[in-house]
Amino acid sequence: MTSSEKIGALRQKMSENNIDAFIIYSADPHMSEYLPAEWQERSWLSGFTGSAGFVVITKNKGGLWTDGRYFVQAPKELAGSGIDLFKDGMDRTPNYIDWINSEIPENGKVAVNAIATSHTNWEMLSEKLSANGNQLVDLPLLKDIWTNRNPNAKKNPIFVQPIERAGKSVTDKLIDIRNKMEELGSSVHLISSLDDVAWTLNLRGSDVQSNPVFLGYIILTKNEAKLYVDLEKLEVESRKQLDDSCVKMLPYEEFFNDLKNINDEKILISPNSNQLIFEALKANNTFIKAPVPGNLMKAIKNKTEIEGFRTVMQRDGVAMVKFLYWLTNQAGKEAMNEFSIGEKLRGFRAEGKNFVGESFGSIVGYKENGAIMHYSAKNEDCKDVTNEETILVDSGGQYLEGTTDITRTLALGTASEEFKHNCTLALKGLIQLSMIKFPKGTRGVQLDAFARLALWQEGKDFNHGTGHGVGSFMNVHEGPQNIRKDMNPQELIPGMVLSNEPGFYYDYHYGIRHENLIAVRELETTDFGTFYDFETLTICPFDRNVITTELLTQPEKDWLNNYHNWCKEKLENDLEGEIKAWFLEQVKPL
Repeated sequence: MTSSEKIGALRQKMSENNIDAFIIYSADPHMSEYLPAEWQERSWLSGFTGSAGFVVITKNKGGLWTDGRYFVQAPKELAGSGIDLFKDGMDRTPNYIDWINSEIPENGKVAVNAIATSHTNWEMLSEKLSANGNQLVDLPLLKDIWTNRNPNAKKNPIFVQPIERAGKSVTDKLIDIRNKMEELGSSVHLISSLDDVAWTLNLRGSDVQSNPVFLGYIILTKNEAKLYVDLEKLEVESRKQLDDSCVKMLPYEEFFNDLKNINDEKILISPNSNQLIFEALKANNTFIKAPVPGNLMKAIKNKTEIEGFRTVMQRDGVAMVKFLYWLTNQAGKEAMNEFSIGEKLRGFRAEGKNFVGESFGSIVGYKENGAIMHYSAKNEDCKDVTNEETILVDSGGQYLEGTTDITRTLALGTASEEFKHNCTLALKGLIQLSMIKFPKGTRGVQLDAFARLALWQEGKDFNHGTGHGVGSFMNVHEGPQNIRKDMNPQELIPGMVLSNEPGFYYDYHYGIRHENLIAVRELETTDFGTFYDFETLTICPFDRNVITTELLTQPEKDWLNNYHNWCKEKLENDLEGEIKAWFLEQVKPL
């Protein structure tokens, strides 16, 4: 079925049930960013494959709301579907609920699938729709249309992340969470986000591509912990660890039935949990709506986890140097395309110890495709790559000790002076953020401008965040911390790992992004308070051929030379022959 045919079938179901608008969020029952195959409803219906965005279908219109990362990609993937792109965050883009209210008749009925709708979205929808005399209902209409969701689903094993890599035992984590429950006056805590479930129990899985998590829920009380999971997936060591930590193991399907037995309790629950959980709980319970305590605990990496990052960065850096040597020397000599380049890079990483897989699908954008911020090359229709112009490569690896995420922008031929100029402006942003010293209590939004200033001074910008949190052998996108324009009250705390990735995108011409991972660390205490800075974790040189040295200040040039010298010290003993000779040229002082 084409997207148009699928939407036609959906509209037929809407008509049969007197539904005027149906909303398809990019979500699963655990409100994940990256979804198991069987929950990729929005992608299945619309053809749009981005990691963020949702679709609204009315009786005669359709709309996709997504952010600036996908303004170039979305129109291509939506072509022929009848779905219009609404550029979220732009001045003239209507709020989707206001748009729905304007498109449906009076006393209209709007449906969602409650198990794939967050409580926050449900409450906001319900309030705004009812204010206009419209009704919100739970009706999973796609269930009867998309019937063969994941016919080849496997029983992926759930395995232990040992304390030697986790740095903290399950027992100690449960103690910390229960202490926070007591502080908040909670008697029951529900955990539904997959990375929080995996982190709490020091377990990992592979139910979601590139994310080492598994489908599961936790119900935690002062004296009891229950994990709801596909029991067949648990390895022997996983069962033993759960038994030793006094965690009961129950079938995944029993979770919602057991919710109905929770009576007159004070329940600590994230408002981002799915709406069906709230509906399953009795009305005499009291809800304490707050972030999952383990979410912040997970973000503040312990010494073992930070050391794990340093370990895998060395390994990843070797793989990246081998890859960059191959790409810059073989482009134009051997046949390659954007897809095969991503596969080649994965192969170099796979040579490294304890490599598990990619931390996300590699973004390989040649020439104008580099301007598609989250471009995903398909083998059947991607660009052939030769020794001309430029390429952007954003990639990462999952290793047992940690997670990597790195972007490098390269010249495969001769980069234009304009390209080099803009590439250097973005690099100045990365360097400025890398050098910053800031006081305790600083939020990411207060640092974001440092990464953009060189671009702003020329009336330029990039339409994505500067930095996201990164997990420890966990999801490559992790909260609650970030560095971006949007207000986020979460302060930066030592142990947090983030990306540092300013860029510049000239639509339909080229894209630029530079990315390292950085860790917040305590630097010093003065008469004016405690100050932090960032430890750069990523070990890989930047391409000298896309840098206009004259644009760098002396402190920026010093930072870059020192960084390249550090890369040399870390990697040269793991490289040989022509690759080593090429690498040593790349890390020479500017």
